[in-house]
Parts: sequence; C-alpha cells; structure tokens
Amino acid sequence: MDKIKQYKDLLMFDSQIGESKVKKGNIFLNEFKQFIMRGNVMDMAVGVIIGGAFTSIATSLNKDILTPILGIFGGTDFSNLKLVLGSTENAPVLYYGNFITAVINFLITAFVIFCIIKALNVFSSKLLKREQKVEEEAPTTKTCPFCKSKIAIDAIRCPHCTSKLEDELECVLEK
Repeated sequence: MDKIKQYKDLLMFDSQIGESKVKKGNIFLNEFKQFIMRGNVMDMAVGVIIGGAFTSIATSLNKDILTPILGIFGGTDFSNLKLVLGSTENAPVLYYGNFITAVINFLITAFVIFCIIKALNVFSSKLLKREQKVEEEAPTTKTCPFCKSKIAIDAIRCPHCTSKLEDELECVLEK
C-alpha cells in the first residue's frame, strides 16, 4: 500500500493538457534511498571497507614477511618469477610469481578469517551453554512450610494442605 501511495504522491496531473507526468527521477531516488538505508546494505558496506583494510594487512604479511622467509628455504622470491614469451624486447611477459603471491595472500586471508569465525563460534557456543545452565539452575519448586510438600514456586496456597503462604501472598498484594 505504501508503494502505491508513494507513486500517487509523485504523480502530477496537468489539468490543462489532460495527461499525467510522473517524476521518474524522484521515484528512482526514493527507491535508491530505501535500498541504501537497509541494514544489510550498510553492514555489507562496513564489511567491504574492513575487508579492504584487512587485505592490505594480509598482503603486507605475505610480501614483507612470508615471501622472504619462503625465499630462504626455497631459494627464490616469488615476485621475481616470470616467463618471457619471445626473444625480442617487446615480448610479452607473464609474471606468474605475482600470481603465486596473490594466491598466498588469498590463502592467508581465508585462513585468518576462518580462525576468527571459528573463535567467534566457540565463544558464542560457550556463552549459549552458560545461559542455558543459568536457566536450568533456576528453581521451579519450593517446599510448603506446613506440610513439607513440593509446590510451584509462585504458589500462594499449598494444593496439598490448602495453607495460605503468607510471604508469597504479601508479595503478590504489594505488586
């Protein structure tokens, strides 16, 4: 219904010409504003920004720390690996070392994200177990002070001996 009302408000009727003119730009902008202000889109935008920053960290880790260490053990630096396709000066060059570096960056980023999500899942499951344990520990019964029977915790009269439980009755009356 809101969508129809919105279109009616944006529809202008020109009585002299006898035809309607739709402000197409306003409808488009309003729809775009509704789309962009959704929570999911804003969360996604934050995720993309953080992902970009995290990618630069992973790239630096690979380029500045891991590649030199792997170069010591393997005897090569991946960024210098290339394949020249021809013998002339203008021959195309495939820098497959950069590709290997990009694959390593991807694997590092994926591994770190996996570790973060794994840690969050472990933390949330522990928190959920703790909450369930607290709920389980809450007492649901009490003992009648007169007949010593187990009764519901919120009872104001014992169903076995029909005694009035004064403390509970006073609490209910105060509320």
